[in-house]
Amino acid sequence: MAIDWLDLPTSPALPGLFARAALRRGIKGKQLPAIGVRTEVSVDPEHLARYRSICGFADDGLLPPTYPHILAFGLQMKLLTDPRFPFPLLGLVHLQNRIRVLRPLGGLGPFRLSVHLENLQPHDKGATFSLITRLEDQLGLLWEGDSRMLCRALRLPGQKPEHETQAELPLSEIARWKAPQDIGRRYAKVAGDYNPIHMFGVTAKLFGFPTAIAHGLWNKARALAVLGSHLPSAGYEVEVRFQKPVLLPGDVTLVASAAGSEGVLSLRGKNDVPHMTGSWHKAA
Repeated sequence: MAIDWLDLPTSPALPGLFARAALRRGIKGKQLPAIGVRTEVSVDPEHLARYRSICGFADDGLLPPTYPHILAFGLQMKLLTDPRFPFPLLGLVHLQNRIRVLRPLGGLGPFRLSVHLENLQPHDKGATFSLITRLEDQLGLLWEGDSRMLCRALRLPGQKPEHETQAELPLSEIARWKAPQDIGRRYAKVAGDYNPIHMFGVTAKLFGFPTAIAHGLWNKARALAVLGSHLPSAGYEVEVRFQKPVLLPGDVTLVASAAGSEGVLSLRGKNDVPHMTGSWHKAA
């Protein structure tokens, strides 16, 4: 299916997109449009340093494996607030996230960054679709991200896909850390994601949470920063499933299998509450 691409000179400004998202209500269709947004980007070293600091990544000369999502956030917002996109952005739930690091993420660009939609499917709690993000350099595809999103307000006919079972491997504790009360606000300043469920307790309660919750991609980034020595520099993919939210403030424990070409991980809270589970293996 051919994608109708919108080419932008720069990544779009966020304030207007947030306003558009806040005003959008209701389902306007049951099919994904074949549209995408793309632009050229370069990395700001100061911004990269702030991201490394808040997520715990060491400066090893490579971009953190989750950083392209931050570069793409403006494009993602642009696409999800496009009048042709049929679902309201507020209320979408990030269920799963997969990244593929095909080659070492060296250099600061310029890169070609693109975002498009695909794979609308029925789900027990609504319908899901993939927000596909790709980072390319002069040699081709460098990195790819698949954010699997849930729209509760949409119901689709058909058989729901089965969940893949995760390999059972011996796990050991890797690290513990505290998710502080203000981590949502601090992360938002770097990532641009000012979703009210992450900002303050009073705004999170409007959406049914007892207090603010940590960003799922901060949880994933923080875990991968700790697991750096478990993973190769390239040629791998990591998929995680977001489960119970991390209520702020909160204490979490990361357990994982031994370092190697494939493995599993789990981020757990008090009383072994599962916040995030995942696995890594060689990229297809």
